Amino acid sequence: MATLATSSGSNNPPSSTVYIKNLEERIKVDQLKEALTEIFSEYGNVIDLVAKTNLKAKGQAFVVFDDAEAAGRAIKEVQGFELFDKPMVLDYAKTRSDATVLIDCNVEELEAHKRRRLAEKERKQASEAAEAQKKLKRAAAANGAEPVARAAKASRGAGLKSSNPAGGPIIPEEYLPPNKILFLQNLPDDYDVDSLTSIFGRFEGFREVRLVPGRKGIAFVEYEAEAGAISAKESTAGMTLGDEGKVIKVVYQRK
Repeated sequence: MATLATSSGSNNPPSSTVYIKNLEERIKVDQLKEALTEIFSEYGNVIDLVAKTNLKAKGQAFVVFDDAEAAGRAIKEVQGFELFDKPMVLDYAKTRSDATVLIDCNVEELEAHKRRRLAEKERKQASEAAEAQKKLKRAAAANGAEPVARAAKASRGAGLKSSNPAGGPIIPEEYLPPNKILFLQNLPDDYDVDSLTSIFGRFEGFREVRLVPGRKGIAFVEYEAEAGAISAKESTAGMTLGDEGKVIKVVYQRK
């Protein structure tokens, strides 16, 4: 390892969390975290370190100090430091870490912080999916093919509203932006309003469960605000119900 003590200025306001990218992706997470902890504990008290294994987050990590001054020192002095033969690129993180929120606030505010972060993530995914659909549609139009929206039409669940009645790009269900109504699919046939209320009624701002007349296996759950729907979706997506252990699908309703 060779130290390159260069500083490149930050793009984000100072915080106690350092964002690191350009890490070696082939290194095991445990080994990476151990190396990062050894390096960054020289600059202050490290209260959390996050490095994920999913494909999109590989090569990145977050180091959380107990104060912003320690984070600033680390960014200034570790910028460009070669770890596993790759120079690290550092900046302040754009948002506060869970560990920092918990120290500054309470558990309730931490949960609200997590919901906001999840909502922002889902909005970003929805935006990326819509942009990808637009590119496909433009490519299809350039080749003289029919709009790709027709191919996606069949994927809409019964009872869902069209996100674009004029025939624009259709966002896949998994990437719909948050709203206060959830659309449930693949429910056991014998699940009624009461049984679904016992599951979804425990989340903040619950209003009602609505079944679709003449259609089994689907339902809508409405909350007073997005926050309740976000919590419910996060906690119940992929849940198994009924004697057959059916895995339910929980998405936001199309607006």
